[in-house]
Amino acid sequence: MAGCVGSTRPPRDADANADANTGPRTAAAASTAGVDAGRNGDDLLFPISLAQWSLHRTLFAGELDALDFPRHAQERFGIDAVEYVNAFFKHKAGDFAWLERLRRGADDAGVTSLLIMIDGEGALGDPDDAARRVAIEKHVKWAAAAGFLGCHAMRVNVAGSGDPDAWRDRAADSLRRLADLAATWDVDVIVENHGGLSSDGAWLASVMAAADHPRVGTLPDFGNFRIEGDRWYDRYLGVEQLMPWAKAVSAKSHDFDQQGNETHTDYRRMLGIVLAAGYRGHVGIEYEGGELSEADGIEATHVLLQRVRAELARA
Repeated sequence: MAGCVGSTRPPRDADANADANTGPRTAAAASTAGVDAGRNGDDLLFPISLAQWSLHRTLFAGELDALDFPRHAQERFGIDAVEYVNAFFKHKAGDFAWLERLRRGADDAGVTSLLIMIDGEGALGDPDDAARRVAIEKHVKWAAAAGFLGCHAMRVNVAGSGDPDAWRDRAADSLRRLADLAATWDVDVIVENHGGLSSDGAWLASVMAAADHPRVGTLPDFGNFRIEGDRWYDRYLGVEQLMPWAKAVSAKSHDFDQQGNETHTDYRRMLGIVLAAGYRGHVGIEYEGGELSEADGIEATHVLLQRVRAELARA
């Protein structure tokens, strides 16, 4: 593993992201990376970001280049903070010339790069120790890429199998080890409820408690609470259980009614839970619906977040 670290770009200089070095029980209150100190009014409750996955059909179809995503977020949607997904630049983790173009494009557009969502790099809860070691090593290059881009975090998965308690312990161990390595680039390691046991809020909270690491946290997603088949975890309870460790929040959306409300999640109730935990960091739009176009779905989610934010500010 040490060799893997040595093969990547040296760490960037420490910056404002150093505030992420907080304990797990205060992570939500301290998650303010990227907040514009000059803002006034209700947007101080939380700034809004855009998850790259919201445009996955557009990107996979080649209608938008991954390098242009930050500029597109600003120019098309008026959003000045983004969350990347490694699927759209899978082989670019060690290509610092390409990453420099992405970073420069974001800087030129006045866009903050918040995090990279990592998939397909191995199971951090794998019952085989050798396989877990390989998975940790494969994630390190993304920590380097995230740090180079100025991101405060990388989102990982804790896939595995077997007894839930043993799985929890393996996942916690992997997260601690990866977080120690990612600290080289001032990058936190965060876990999203993302299917399987990770969508069981109580179980994922137990992973966080077992990891007990200041750089390990959660990315609560409003909608990813399907454990398997027709078995769903209560989304409001799940988000509440994960918020004490939250270093990012994902506003999942699919469908909207005539009043512009998301039909699967009560955004006012959910955002009330988020704010009650003391969280004041970015809330990221992640539209996954099929009825609206991706652009229209992003805009509908953006309008809904702005409206509910204003209502909560007046409450």
